[in-house]
Amino acid sequence: MKSAPAAPTLDDVALLAAVSTATVSRCINEPEKVAVRTRDKVAAAIAQLGYTPNFAARSMAAKRTFTIGAIIPTMENAIFARGLQAFQEALDARGYTLLVSSSAYSLDAEEEQIRNLVARGADGLLVIGHDRDPAIYDYLEQQRVPVLVAWSYDENARAPSIGFDNRAAMRALAERVLALGHRDIAMISGTSAQNDRARMRIAGLCDAMAAHGLDPATLDPVEVPYGFDEGTEAFVSLMARTPRPSIVMCGNDVLAVGAVRGARQMGLRVPQDISITGFDDIELALVVEPALTTVHVPHRTMGALAAAELVAMIEEKRSGMSQRLIAEVVERASVAPVGR
Repeated sequence: MKSAPAAPTLDDVALLAAVSTATVSRCINEPEKVAVRTRDKVAAAIAQLGYTPNFAARSMAAKRTFTIGAIIPTMENAIFARGLQAFQEALDARGYTLLVSSSAYSLDAEEEQIRNLVARGADGLLVIGHDRDPAIYDYLEQQRVPVLVAWSYDENARAPSIGFDNRAAMRALAERVLALGHRDIAMISGTSAQNDRARMRIAGLCDAMAAHGLDPATLDPVEVPYGFDEGTEAFVSLMARTPRPSIVMCGNDVLAVGAVRGARQMGLRVPQDISITGFDDIELALVVEPALTTVHVPHRTMGALAAAELVAMIEEKRSGMSQRLIAEVVERASVAPVGR
């Protein structure tokens, strides 16, 4: 039986490119330190031979795995997709591999995944939001694994964050709604327990109501898991309230699209009979009819900046620096003034 040909080695690449093995190694690991002409020669040799760098050897030399873990609450909708894509692209440009897991909004599951990623040698971790047991941060400090928070900003939190102020963003949206004359306001929120993003969005709406002389205690948000069906069911239940709300503000665009579907099923026109808002400004917000008034979250900017900061924390062995991004209100067709 004929044996398989041996895999090409670093020596083979060096011989074909007529350079030293050290130069090949620099081209792979520190390309910015090598002249463009030499990099091109080495790249051509690698392509011709089908050479795959031995990252295990690289990891041993650098005492890092060049792997970063990210734990997101869900993969079932597009809320985190755009930011995570930018995060991965920025990591890839820096020579890092991304491992992603989903906690299904369970802090117990997130803790287990954090420990598993650390056990597999992750150099750093990206997590979503600040709500978790302080013991997790103690554990990561003991393991000397940097952690960065995204999708939420809190300058007073224990972990650094690249994110936005969920409370301020929802308040800004509510201020626009109130300026249009809406006073009978209802809300469909994600579950706020163990979810600082959902909790802060509820608080932001309450802030705006109080500033306009409305009693926040009358809001009584319906809290449901993030999903289309859940949004539809919550909307139908809200329409049974007396007085019926003139607007339903939703904790994200997925819930809002579910609410639009609920309105359609009930024979209500959006925004003529009922106004609806979302939050996140994912592609879905533009596809639904009518297009959603929502809050634009700078997903791609956040993902790219998070990658740059986390790599700097790893390579420079320093504490992370938080950065607040701006989440802006985007007005579209799903909201109308009261009495229009």
